[in-house]
Amino acid sequence: MRQLSAGEIAGLIAAVAFVLLVGFLAVPLVKLGRTLDETSRLVRGVADGTTPLLGEVTSTVTSANAQLTRVDAITANAQQVTSNVAALSGIFAATLGGPVVRLAAFSYGVRKALSARRKGEVGKRVKAEMRSSRRGGTR
Repeated sequence: MRQLSAGEIAGLIAAVAFVLLVGFLAVPLVKLGRTLDETSRLVRGVADGTTPLLGEVTSTVTSANAQLTRVDAITANAQQVTSNVAALSGIFAATLGGPVVRLAAFSYGVRKALSARRKGEVGKRVKAEMRSSRRGGTR
């Protein structure tokens, strides 16, 4: 066997140190590669799961828009009915309101007059009976 010179021994030590350094650095690089692979799978899974959800969301929004269109039509019809009822109420008040109020006032006046007349007749009868009873009782 031949003897190694100091330079060769130093080179051999440097080569072994380099191999150890590469070995220590290779382990984290392999783990980092696995982590990136898992991340890729996870992103792919999320994308695969999200695509159907987006389709469902799109159909739900479309359905909601159709329902809102119907509600808008119903609201417009209700507003039209309300304005028609208001107009009809105004027409009723203008055409029948005055005469009905006059008729009610007239009937109230007639009732009051008849009531006063009855009271007057009853009062006259009472007075007449009282007079006759006084006349008949004093004689």
